Amino acid sequence: MSIAQSLLPEFDQEMKTTRKILERIPETPGWKPHAKSFSIGDLALHVANLPTWTKMTLDLSELEINPPGGFKRPVFSTTQAMVADFDRNVKEAREALSKASDQQLMEPWTLIKDGVRLFTLPKVAVLRSWVMNHLIHHRGQLSVYLRLNDIAVPGVYGPSADEPM
Repeated sequence: MSIAQSLLPEFDQEMKTTRKILERIPETPGWKPHAKSFSIGDLALHVANLPTWTKMTLDLSELEINPPGGFKRPVFSTTQAMVADFDRNVKEAREALSKASDQQLMEPWTLIKDGVRLFTLPKVAVLRSWVMNHLIHHRGQLSVYLRLNDIAVPGVYGPSADEPM
């Protein structure tokens, strides 16, 4: 079994679970639990767009995250539109991952900010840490945001207080 094929079941499960969280984001995207926190809409958009890093990681050897002219962050319009974007992003990411060879996954990938190399890792490590684990981390934050807004939290790795399987 290839590395990519071994990652796909985990990818599928995490994306399915993430979608359940994103579907519950309220249409009031400006709410923040703290002044230093992302708003619920900005955090949800970040999570919805993280799967795009899959294809970007596989297609590129490096990425400048603060390019000249800046990065245009997506804007929250509706929960339905965000979930539709997430679905498209996941489909594209899964397709790219399913075609990745072991050799490609072992190639180095570098993250750069303001011209400074922050790290270089094999592409497979970038996919696990900067795509999957990063998404899971922020999905956990979103589940807390849901709880703080008295929105039912779906089960993620088993039942939740709101969804006792």
